[in-house]
Amino acid sequence: MRLDIVVNANEITLTTRWSKGKSCGLAHTEGNMQKLLSLLFAIPISISIIASACQSIAQSSEPALPKTGTRLLTLGTRSGPLPTVGRAQSANLLIVNGTLYVVDAGPGVTRRLTRAGISIPDIDNIFITHAHPDHTGGLGELLTAEYNFNRTKPVNIYGPLGTEMLVKTLMQTLSVYSDLLASDGRRTVSIAKIFFGHDTGTGAIYQDANVKVTAAENTHFNFSPGTPAYGKYKSYAYRFETPGRVVVFTGDTGPSEAVSELAKGADMLVSEVNSVEEWKEQQIKIGRWQSMTPEQQAASSRHMSEEHLTPEEVGKMAARAGVKAVVLTHLNDDYVPLAEEVKKHFSGQVLVAKDLMEF
Repeated sequence: MRLDIVVNANEITLTTRWSKGKSCGLAHTEGNMQKLLSLLFAIPISISIIASACQSIAQSSEPALPKTGTRLLTLGTRSGPLPTVGRAQSANLLIVNGTLYVVDAGPGVTRRLTRAGISIPDIDNIFITHAHPDHTGGLGELLTAEYNFNRTKPVNIYGPLGTEMLVKTLMQTLSVYSDLLASDGRRTVSIAKIFFGHDTGTGAIYQDANVKVTAAENTHFNFSPGTPAYGKYKSYAYRFETPGRVVVFTGDTGPSEAVSELAKGADMLVSEVNSVEEWKEQQIKIGRWQSMTPEQQAASSRHMSEEHLTPEEVGKMAARAGVKAVVLTHLNDDYVPLAEEVKKHFSGQVLVAKDLMEF
């Protein structure tokens, strides 16, 4: 028997190989068993040593954040609302001159930030495009992580109407945990005194030494008159102007002149993209489509076709806006054909994002 151990910075692979053409007779059984037991005893020790080495390699390979320039990390690139194993849901990190700006906080955002080696307690500002849970479902975990790092400076969360209520509700939920920590002496500042939500309008909503952030209402929300959300809740796209680059996030949206105008001349358009046919196939595969009434099926199909972007619409929007590059995100599983379709309508660079990619 031969044991092969393959090591890289991310994983350890163990492979057992038995020699061909040899048999284990009774005369050799005791000796072979002793060898096998010795080998099995040695494997855990070897794995422990190798794992420590792997961790050291991985940690040493993580570069320190540069103090200048603009970087984009796509933390979560999966469309929602249902979770999948391989990718986190919508979340991005813009790093400008070493300062961190989170755009959306879908489920898995905290783990992705940790995997990227980002200092979570250094996050001061978070921007939410809209209130769907694949863009906000990880916010509570992220704020809890900041609190657990003994954060005392305020953290501000900006977004359309409903953002302030979202953060206040999270603070009410997390107040139990905050009280527990205060009662055993581990924290002195209440969690509600650190995190603040802000409902913003459109236009310029934030500015500091690194960025100017402008919001535009997109077309993701088109509610019928008389429904609870009609005329109340909005969905935003964001433009980040930094000293070195202009980055625009469409958020979830259908075709939108406001987003095209917001994206004019941008270096990078981070855009959602959608295939209604693929979406429906997936819903049937997991049984969700069958659980809907005919009315729900029709409403869901309308939402996916009118309030999301097809590859053709992404390409035409990018061409009209004159952007330099498109980064596709908010993806389903079969995304390669979508990128090829975008390229038919846009002559610039088209990139497909995956979790933890840097642009």
